[in-house]
Amino acid sequence: MKTTHNLMTRHPASVGETYAEHAGSAFGFAWRLQLAAIAALVHAVLPFACEKTASTLVKGLYQRMLVNRGRHGATEPTVGTRLGG
Repeated sequence: MKTTHNLMTRHPASVGETYAEHAGSAFGFAWRLQLAAIAALVHAVLPFACEKTASTLVKGLYQRMLVNRGRHGATEPTVGTRLGG
């Protein structure tokens, strides 16, 4: 049976981070995704506003993820990669 500690640290360790480092990174991603969502909503109502804001934020997050994966020896996600795992 897996311990709670193992469940909480296995994935962060697999990407070369501590639990706290991984939590900070995940919160940063979540914050930027929220900003992108708000920009997309504003753009939906006011098409002249935030024309590239959401896509720019998402592209930046993707590039950041690729750099971090490369730094920790992980591979690029592939089609069919299971979410959350």
